Amino acid sequence: MAAVPRDAGSGPAAGARFFCTAGRGLEPFVMREVRARLAATQVEYISGKVFFTTCPDLNRLKKLKSAERLFLLIKKQFPFDVSSVSKGRMCNEMQRLISDDPESWLNAISIWKNLLELDAKKEKLSQRDANPLKRNMGENDIIIAKKSKTEIQENRECQLEKQMEEEILEQGDVITEREEVQEEESENDVAKAVVAHDQGDLTFRVSCRCSGAVAKTFTAQEIGRVIGIALMKQFGWKADLRNPNLEIFIHLNDVYSVVGIPVFRASSLPYLKPQALTTAECL
Repeated sequence: MAAVPRDAGSGPAAGARFFCTAGRGLEPFVMREVRARLAATQVEYISGKVFFTTCPDLNRLKKLKSAERLFLLIKKQFPFDVSSVSKGRMCNEMQRLISDDPESWLNAISIWKNLLELDAKKEKLSQRDANPLKRNMGENDIIIAKKSKTEIQENRECQLEKQMEEEILEQGDVITEREEVQEEESENDVAKAVVAHDQGDLTFRVSCRCSGAVAKTFTAQEIGRVIGIALMKQFGWKADLRNPNLEIFIHLNDVYSVVGIPVFRASSLPYLKPQALTTAECL
């Protein structure tokens, strides 16, 4: 039996609250998998979504195979009642998703930031492990070439070779410095995305889905605009539809209201099937 939506932001202190999308009828299989692979607790589902609590660890989260997309949960609450209120009142209710509990948003952003930092550190270590191998291979090639030439060339040619070797080493130092600069630039790009919210420079977009009575009153673009304006007013973030640091996912229907942050990009993992979302204009 599907679980009844709880109030927004509910969850234990240990671990983080996530949810994943799943095909209709596959929710029980996903529930078993999150318990087995992620050691998840407080597992529950509503149609098309499975909610659970687990340690926010990227290596563990990547083990999830049967889900479509994985999200860090910000809010889950009962649906909006659109039958007895005006459209303006509904806009105010939607904005309260942010203004009533900004702490839950900041906590989710902090967890999201830590996940990015761990991923950036892992990529940095893999790059450092690869670069010494390249340098060692280059040094070995120079040594082999030097020995073969000194056996067949005269003293003058040996001296010329040494001079050329020194120039090559100098060029190698320049290349190494260039690689380090490129690595630093790459790390700085990641750092910008990670710490942007601390500087008020976080860019975002809202991906919105709505159905039922809500969809008869509002379009996805209108909901995205309302949520986007509220986020900009509350946190000072900037809207960017093409290349944002952060994506906010919101799904409203007659059963629940859910807001979350995608843990992975839809194209980053081969087994994830990206859902058809409407990217709403936030301005």
